[in-house]
Amino acid sequence: MRVVGRHHPPQSGGPAGKRLAAGTRRLVRDALRRDPEDRWAAAFGRIAGYSFAVAVVTGVLLLPFFRPSMAPTAYRGSYRLLDGVPVSQAYRSVLAISLDVRGGLLIRQVHHWSANLFVAAICLRLLRAFFGGRFSGRALPGWLIWVALLPLGMLAAYTGTILPGDMLSGGSVSVITGVLLSVPVIGTHLVFWIFGGAPPGHQIIGRDYWVHILVLPALAGALLLASFRPSLRWPRRVRLDPLLPFTCAVLVLLGAIAQINPVWLIGPSQPGSISSGSVPDWYMAFLDGTLRIMPAWELSIGGHPLALGVLIAGLVVPALFFTCLAVYPMADRRITGGRSQRGLLPPTPADPANRTAAGVAGISLYGLLWAAAANDQIAYHLQIPLYTVTWIFRVLVLVGPALAFGITRVICHALADRRRDEELHGREAGRIVRNPQGGYTEIREPAARQILEGDPRPWASRAAARGDG
Repeated sequence: MRVVGRHHPPQSGGPAGKRLAAGTRRLVRDALRRDPEDRWAAAFGRIAGYSFAVAVVTGVLLLPFFRPSMAPTAYRGSYRLLDGVPVSQAYRSVLAISLDVRGGLLIRQVHHWSANLFVAAICLRLLRAFFGGRFSGRALPGWLIWVALLPLGMLAAYTGTILPGDMLSGGSVSVITGVLLSVPVIGTHLVFWIFGGAPPGHQIIGRDYWVHILVLPALAGALLLASFRPSLRWPRRVRLDPLLPFTCAVLVLLGAIAQINPVWLIGPSQPGSISSGSVPDWYMAFLDGTLRIMPAWELSIGGHPLALGVLIAGLVVPALFFTCLAVYPMADRRITGGRSQRGLLPPTPADPANRTAAGVAGISLYGLLWAAAANDQIAYHLQIPLYTVTWIFRVLVLVGPALAFGITRVICHALADRRRDEELHGREAGRIVRNPQGGYTEIREPAARQILEGDPRPWASRAAARGDG
């Protein structure tokens, strides 16, 4: 009998490649081992914290060079295309930071990118916790903290976009003015109090400056500290978290090669004007999309107009969105069906398909509103009338989430049925054998889930199935 050995293909890479791969695996393992119950959620949370720290450090470096004043002045600087143009002192200082201060443009862009990454990391952590069902019981305070951090981080980043005094800043001020004016009874008084007179006034940048550098960072920092759970055991050796240099390196790389908010190309702010094709940062796009597709409904109460088209889109929709996020843990048991029945019957097992479908429906709604913020660009590039694109988004916003809920629920139940069949009968091996009677049967292999059946830790089952221990 001749035994034919298995042929092993030559491995690529020499000793240096093997050491690099081993070091990469060790760094990833060290970065994800802080919270074994949900390692990715913990990783996203730490990325958010490090992004916030980078934003604070770069913001402090920018403070000596920025002038938070709307006082008009003539620009005299290195950017000759704006030479002699009347600008605000805030805009002139931002141009000086970007074009005249050594390293100023890099610090400014890293500061902007860190704000974007901070909000993105919060969103990813909330998504991870939501789809994993880690938001009730002992995890409820952490869920509420991160839900509160999301609008706080969005506000902190949004207030920063007002400070440069460019055309995009003027567009943001116009949106805030319209939303505040839609508030019944007190809207006009709020606008005059915030702007110090008729908008845009001469104080909004100075007031926004202190909110941006003191109030919102202090609240966000307090919530981040509240979300931190230190270990009860004193560590034998303090190690540097690999995610810290990784986050800093990514932000510096983005600041060096990815241009963001080039104020010298946009021009100074002019009341009543806005740049063509301008859109807010990605985290505020859903609000802009809601404002664009909302019908211009208006009511008259006691002779006073009530602009529902702006009030619902600018205040009601964001308030409902964040309120639903905060109170969802209270409704999760009813949505998943995991509530006890009366009498002698056993409790009904929870069905996570409903939660998954609800999450996908929420993501689809957010994505459609996010895409609607570019309805003018879509209409321009596809050569479709703007009103047609707006009506398409209005229909999709109403139909899309319900359709996504139904399709996701069907897919989840189909995957659950397939997994249950594999646990009972084994996994199809793809090998067909012929029995002595002349028939053909397929060989099935035991499912990997049966190795540690009943273990509440899903990562332990996967590790045992891989042989990692």
